[in-house]
Amino acid sequence: MSYQNYSLKQLQQIDASHHLHPFTDHKELREAGSRIITHANGPYIYDSEGKELLDGMAGLWCVNVGYGRDELAEAAYRQMKELPYYNSFFKCSTPTPVLLSKRLAEIAPKGIGQVFYGSSGSEANDTALRLVRHYWALEGKPEKNRIISRKNAYHGSTIAGTSLGGMEAMHKQLGGAVPNIVHVMMPYAYELALPGESDHEFGLRAAKAVEDAILEAGADRVAAFIGEPIMGAGGVKIPPLSYWPEVERICRKYGVLLMLDEVITGYGRTGEWFGAQSFGVKPDTITTAKALTSGYQPLSALLVGDRIARVLVEKGGEFHHGYTYSGHPVACAVDLANIDIIEKEGLVERVKSDTGPYFAQALRERIAGHPLVGEVRSFGLMGAIEVVKDKATKERFAPSGSAAVTVRDHAIANGLMMRATGDTMILSPPLIWTRDIIDMACDRIVKALDLAAADLRH
Repeated sequence: MSYQNYSLKQLQQIDASHHLHPFTDHKELREAGSRIITHANGPYIYDSEGKELLDGMAGLWCVNVGYGRDELAEAAYRQMKELPYYNSFFKCSTPTPVLLSKRLAEIAPKGIGQVFYGSSGSEANDTALRLVRHYWALEGKPEKNRIISRKNAYHGSTIAGTSLGGMEAMHKQLGGAVPNIVHVMMPYAYELALPGESDHEFGLRAAKAVEDAILEAGADRVAAFIGEPIMGAGGVKIPPLSYWPEVERICRKYGVLLMLDEVITGYGRTGEWFGAQSFGVKPDTITTAKALTSGYQPLSALLVGDRIARVLVEKGGEFHHGYTYSGHPVACAVDLANIDIIEKEGLVERVKSDTGPYFAQALRERIAGHPLVGEVRSFGLMGAIEVVKDKATKERFAPSGSAAVTVRDHAIANGLMMRATGDTMILSPPLIWTRDIIDMACDRIVKALDLAAADLRH
């Protein structure tokens, strides 16, 4: 039955009666009622009341090619008609994951040529954790199983993903994390840099926290370091350019694998196919999902470096891990069509040389001077706006996060979907945004900040 047969109130009542949402206070949601998004086109989404919203988050960091792409719907339809599903167990495969694996190996950083599929970034990080520990066991070093991560990192919502991540509220609810995972400082200069410390110096100091953790545990016990090239859900925290090369040097020095979580940064977000290429590092694994299919199908791909893959093949033995939908033929068909669009329309290069620099300029010139803004920062088409009570002292409003939520609510009311994370407003728009759309978004951000400032004064 079509949803058009239901009123907004009816849909909200059914939603409240039966639907549990992710990362939600359900008491609060059911008092207010859900916003029902019914359709979308290009850079816009529309709710059940017909309100048009410029989508500043690309869905959930994922709809890189925008909405309403017939090519992706048609790719799914053709594959569903031919072969809607078969598994990758029993020494079987299907054509689309085979061809997609080759395509991903061609665009991945040099030295990465194997792919393991799942359905979400969380699953991919579970796979990465298990694969890295399995690798060291095959190398005769099962005690080399400690993973170093970062505070406030986000690596998914499964038990392993939550454990790898560094978000305290998630750890508290989990009530018992996967063992042998430790967390070090994040490269967040706005709050953690010392007085007079340059970005370069801060980047080296943040990287040294990784070295210190390796030395504390003993290099013979540390399997890997995992990090997002740019921390996404934690507030678009962009490391200084000195950070990642130094982290890689440290990992190589002590024989520690380097795992990159590119669930958000992969497939053009940073102005390269992968954040690894933007920051000039060569990881051993890259976790990807989200923009892999631009959100049109659930799919994740763990890209595995040759060093790990070679040991798996040469030493043999079953890797006791996998999913029913690993390499789902329809999702992989959509992904192949999605990569075609990204390449044909030059979206990666557009972000690198046109919209990414313009986005940074617009944030600096239009947003940074606002009284509520302590800092703006961006990389490619990822941006953050720090909301503060006092620009000079960086004092925040109380309670923590309340001011950003106020800004967010005004932004949505004025036609821009943004996200509030702590005291930070974040943006991660579709890669199809143009300069005109960036200008439109900035107009709406300024209006939201002005309205929020008036509210907060009272």
